[in-house]
Amino acid sequence: MWSNGYNIYNRSVQEWKKEAIPVDSSFVQAFGSLAKRLNMAIGITLLEQYENGPRNSLVLFDRFGKRQFVYAKVHTCDFDVERNLTPGEDFFVTTLDTAQGAVKVGAMICYDREFPESARILMLKGAELILVPNACPMEINRLSQLRGRAYENMTAIATCNYPETVPDCNGGSSVFDGVAYLPELPGSRDTCILQAGGGEGIYIAELDLEQLRSYRKSEVHGNAYRRPKKYGLLVDSKVEEPFIRENRREEEEKDR
Repeated sequence: MWSNGYNIYNRSVQEWKKEAIPVDSSFVQAFGSLAKRLNMAIGITLLEQYENGPRNSLVLFDRFGKRQFVYAKVHTCDFDVERNLTPGEDFFVTTLDTAQGAVKVGAMICYDREFPESARILMLKGAELILVPNACPMEINRLSQLRGRAYENMTAIATCNYPETVPDCNGGSSVFDGVAYLPELPGSRDTCILQAGGGEGIYIAELDLEQLRSYRKSEVHGNAYRRPKKYGLLVDSKVEEPFIRENRREEEEKDR
């Protein structure tokens, strides 16, 4: 929610809901124009004005300034004030035309990363790179989540987190390239190719797409040996103890 700094805590819901803006607002379009001027794809996050109530969203522009998709956070933090947001309904992947060739890019937002299904679906839709805007402490366990998502899906994951000057955040933005093994190495390698500190700044990582694609063609993870017909329980909406929560948002009947 870069448009309002994710400033939804310690304020009335009615107050911050008024800060929601449409995806075709001047704020969002300014980043589309900037993307075209800089010849650089840009993902911008916002509190999106939406018919059923605001959403936590990301708009991705390609380097020509064309909007590629609008992704709304699917896993809203319903145990907290985010219960007042409208959850997204799907995950999206698009092919970006970059100066180095085409790359398939998807997105998930913050709490989405805590569900293996988010990155898995993006991988199944072809994502080679997953963008993750974030607003929480990136400590060892959350960094391990990202490392795991990249490893098991053979997918690069780039996370941008608020700096340590923002309450309950600590920077730690990162990029994992998803390549755990190389023929010339005797064992596994560290897939983290960028780990930022706590300060605000611009951080640049170089992703070797040829290496990633070669790795995906030969390694055992991702969708190489899955057995999806055995996973029926994963789409069962039934919840039992110890995971029953009174504030859990029920799925719509049409989704069952």
